[in-house]
Amino acid sequence: MSKNLVIVESPAKAKTIEKYLGRDFTVLSSIGHIRSIPKKTKDGRPPIDIQNGFDTQYEVDSEKKKVATELKKVVKQVGKENVWLATDEDREGEAIAWHLCEVLGLDPTNTKRIVFHEITKPAIEAAVKSPRTVDMQLVRAQQARQILDRIVGFELSPVVWQKVPGGKSAGRVQSPAVRLLVEREREITAFEGKNEFKVTALFYHDNQEFKADLNQRFGSEDEARTFLESLAGANFTVSDITKSPGTRNPSAPFTTSTLQQEANARLGFGSKATMASAQKLYQDGKITYMRTDSVNLSGQAIAAATEFIKRLYGPEYSTVRKFKTKAAGAQEAHEAIRPTDMSLETASNNEYDQKLYDLIRRRTLASQMSPAKLEKTTITISVSSMSSEKTASSNRVLAFEAKGEVITFDGFMRVYGTRKDDLLPAVSTGDELHANQIEARQLFAKPPARYTEGSLVKKLEDLGIGRPSTYATIIDTVQTRGYVERGEGEGEPRDVIVLQLIDGSVEREIVQEKTGATKGKLVPTPAGELIADFLSSHFEQVIDYDFTAKVEEQFDDIAEGELERNTMLGDFYGPFHKLIEGSGAIDRSKVGNSREVGIDPKSGKPITARFGRFGPMLQLGSTESEEKPQFAPMPRGAKIETVTLEQALQAFVLPRVVGTTEDGQEIKANVGRFGPYIQVGKLYVSLKEDDPHDVTEEKARLLYAEKLKVEAEKTIADFGAVKVLNGRYGPYITNGKKNAKIPKDTDPKSLTEADAKKLLEEAPTKKAPRRRTTKK
Repeated sequence: MSKNLVIVESPAKAKTIEKYLGRDFTVLSSIGHIRSIPKKTKDGRPPIDIQNGFDTQYEVDSEKKKVATELKKVVKQVGKENVWLATDEDREGEAIAWHLCEVLGLDPTNTKRIVFHEITKPAIEAAVKSPRTVDMQLVRAQQARQILDRIVGFELSPVVWQKVPGGKSAGRVQSPAVRLLVEREREITAFEGKNEFKVTALFYHDNQEFKADLNQRFGSEDEARTFLESLAGANFTVSDITKSPGTRNPSAPFTTSTLQQEANARLGFGSKATMASAQKLYQDGKITYMRTDSVNLSGQAIAAATEFIKRLYGPEYSTVRKFKTKAAGAQEAHEAIRPTDMSLETASNNEYDQKLYDLIRRRTLASQMSPAKLEKTTITISVSSMSSEKTASSNRVLAFEAKGEVITFDGFMRVYGTRKDDLLPAVSTGDELHANQIEARQLFAKPPARYTEGSLVKKLEDLGIGRPSTYATIIDTVQTRGYVERGEGEGEPRDVIVLQLIDGSVEREIVQEKTGATKGKLVPTPAGELIADFLSSHFEQVIDYDFTAKVEEQFDDIAEGELERNTMLGDFYGPFHKLIEGSGAIDRSKVGNSREVGIDPKSGKPITARFGRFGPMLQLGSTESEEKPQFAPMPRGAKIETVTLEQALQAFVLPRVVGTTEDGQEIKANVGRFGPYIQVGKLYVSLKEDDPHDVTEEKARLLYAEKLKVEAEKTIADFGAVKVLNGRYGPYITNGKKNAKIPKDTDPKSLTEADAKKLLEEAPTKKAPRRRTTKK
């Protein structure tokens, strides 16, 4: 046994560190947090005793008991004085170090605590030379966040379950994020789009074609047509040429927030995937710590980048810069995210990790490179027949303008940025040009853009909501709860008017373009809209942006020792608990929109659009009448506020008998909780493209046959009650109630019925999910 024990939170991190420390050190992992606040305690007391200074009980997680036992054993062998805690350098890492002290019987005031923001030999050796002890101010800040989030969830979620149809839970930071998305969606819905006509001409000079736009847009088709007609036989002359030099500077190195934004925009990575890749690169020693608010680079890193840039590109490409961190309360780390070795180009065999590493490396190098130099050119082209004509709305002389940009020195754009020269031909003032094509195209004003994961992270950061370590969790949680989903829609077709001047006359054409695409965007679900409205009406404090940001600042104050943990918790809890106490008066029947759509002409019963357990739905008939009402899912694309009587009547046509299969079984089409489908016996087939109202018998039979083929390929062996199947995560055994994994060294095709039954008996039984109950 080595003389010293180093404890980290990640097995991958342990493996990387151990190779740098030598034989005198053993490095083990706690595999993340080792303790948490239990849902229930053994003695029946509340886990957080609010009346007694927010005294909090913690328990070793059931899956960590074995880890805790092994760590205790090694601590006993090496001695407590030879234990080093090397968890991450942020608040979460500090809290893990404190919990390890509590579990392993270590004194946090004298146990050696080391931190480093990169896993390299020099950084680790330097950390070992200057250990500190556990910073209890950081621990108390983490405790405050954890306790507050638990209190909000514990007290508010039961109210949501009771009062909100289909409500799951509510979180202190996730709820403002949902509100942001809901507000943006309603801005889009309320947007009144205007349209105008943009005139564009293709000119050519010395066999080079280039585009120019008219410096005026028209509000109507008639105005645009009149203008185009006036150009018949017109002469076009270069009346002015302006050139202006410019520069473009590189952005700062990545923080956690900007890395998530840029990885989303450039690579299409979600926040969760970005942070998972960054974590792997950090643990492998390839980049510095990935949770940081800082844009600062160490002197050593700047020197390494400068040396590499000069050697590879030349001294003219090197410009040393020091960026200043603007983020309020920046406390997560001391340096931006950068490579530990600037010259290393390949950091991983994993495609996604390598893409992210390349992005980080290029951004870091670019930050220490020279500005790009540009030359911007504008060519003004006058129209002879219009030279003195002015628009009715302004005194502006109508002319075409062609704009180009040439990069004269690429600078940092050599490694980071897309180089695209918009070249214009060499023309002189007075040159006459020939117009190859002139058209006026209808343009529609764009509504506010939906948030992507990257733009939502930026908005949360701008508002001061959350911190680097929480962004990915916030976005993942709101999607897991079903309040937000990632859009897949390609958009709806829209007619666009195009007028073209051809041989002196104007021709009109209708073309189509897509509008309202949601692909890659975050879209609130009806459940998200409902929970946001409920909290806005009854718990404004929980989702108020300024209040949430103020709470984050108070966590920073606790970490700095400027605010007592319990003072902050008490100030929050008092007003919050009063709202909880008053929630009993909330009328559940009035939560969520309910609207009478119209009367069914056949039965004379009312059709109501309302929110049910699984989302928006339609109800035919009244719950107060003796006859039980009928229910139908909301038609695709419709909302409670917008569904029409025609759509509602069509929804109640389902389920519909489409026809029969070749062996005579009935095929039904319907819409369920998870969308449209066809059903044959107990087999369900999703309809991805077809509408259940008009899917044909031929298409339904084809889909059914394809599903049967897929189901047949799933079955490896069928012993009647017990089956061996191919599943999403590999082959497994099932009896319909219990599943069992097949050992990796066992061929699933070789299993007998006896083998399968034995593996089922030996498989652990999953605990039944706890029923949600609430105390009055």
